[in-house]
Amino acid sequence: MQKEVELVREKIRLACDRAGRDSETVLLLGVSKTKPYSALQEAYSYGIHDFGENKVQEIRQKYEMMLEDSLMKDCPPRFHMIGTLQKNKVKYLPGKVVLIHSVDSLPLSLEIEKEYAKKETTAKILLEVNVAKEESKSGFSLEELEAVVTELAKLPHVLVCGLMTVAPFTEDAEENRPVFRALREALLSLQKKFPALPLTELSMGMSGDYEVAVEEGATIVRVGSFIFGERVYL
Repeated sequence: MQKEVELVREKIRLACDRAGRDSETVLLLGVSKTKPYSALQEAYSYGIHDFGENKVQEIRQKYEMMLEDSLMKDCPPRFHMIGTLQKNKVKYLPGKVVLIHSVDSLPLSLEIEKEYAKKETTAKILLEVNVAKEESKSGFSLEELEAVVTELAKLPHVLVCGLMTVAPFTEDAEENRPVFRALREALLSLQKKFPALPLTELSMGMSGDYEVAVEEGATIVRVGSFIFGERVYL
């Protein structure tokens, strides 16, 4: 795993160089979903401290194991919720995740507000955007983002920090450049209209296209299979 992590970091650095960016502005999120806790430990030992999970139950289990891990006590790993989030599972997230990437509806946002208000804390979220308008994927359209952010800005326990997208699967990463560019332009537009919000994050790019995403402004890349190996879904 060490060589894979080092290679991804080097490719991020080179992509930043091409784009005239500082590589420190890009967070490498290790997508550890379905992987055992031992895989997180190994990735942690090579400098990955942020992990993406798509099931609340896995976050809960790994979070509890993390608390008992003496190797991580000085700098605990941070969990990100990157998968489809069911409203009845929101109550388990406060205090366990640093960022929810996959907020794809207003009803879900209201549920997050309700549950985080109970804990007297604030949820940092990203709005999932279906840039390519794929029928198989959820998310807001680019056209409705301004209206959605207007509503969410009224919620005292929800803080919109940016946007996220899952680009179409393709053999040629260049085909997704327009998708990433459109998301960056959407974020820039929102920044101008909502200066009071910390709209700084662009979560985009995965194992097959993260270099292009970085060139187009990604601040978080979600890399899983290249680092952890292919997943086996039972």
